[in-house]
Amino acid sequence: MFKFLRRFILSIAMLMLSFPAYAQEASKEQIKGLDEQVQEIKADVLAIAAELNRLEEKLLYPSDTQIAIFVSVAEGEKYRLDAVDIELDGKSVAHHLYTFKELEALKKGGVQRIYVGNVRTGGHALKVTVIGKSEGGSDFQKGESFTITKNIGPKLVGVVLAGTGIGSKTITLKDW
Repeated sequence: MFKFLRRFILSIAMLMLSFPAYAQEASKEQIKGLDEQVQEIKADVLAIAAELNRLEEKLLYPSDTQIAIFVSVAEGEKYRLDAVDIELDGKSVAHHLYTFKELEALKKGGVQRIYVGNVRTGGHALKVTVIGKSEGGSDFQKGESFTITKNIGPKLVGVVLAGTGIGSKTITLKDW
């Protein structure tokens, strides 16, 4: 009887020692499952945030009154662009100082959306000022004034920054 009791106690002890290993295994699986759920929720939240941004832009800038201004640098330009200032109807609407990475992207053909806003249909005064350093290292500041016409529907304006020479046209506009 003593041997039987001893074996019984020993088997119960072995069984009890195996429970923590099973509990750890189960908790690792639960943690992995929770981590996957957290990642799914995170992806859902990011998707919802992107959709909210699109809806907010549609609400704030309806397509009938929307104007968007983009900046690009003409291919092969050697000057260093430091800043661009945009005035629309006599009010400063955008000013941007460029980082090295932004300049590299613009030189490789990138386009920057510098301003999005609302304007009435009709003519509007647009003034673009460019600040930078010429290829020789001297500072320059050039400004050009334009009149743009806003019709019904969104207006997309491309500002192309070109040469810094005295007789050259530094800033040109493109309708997109």
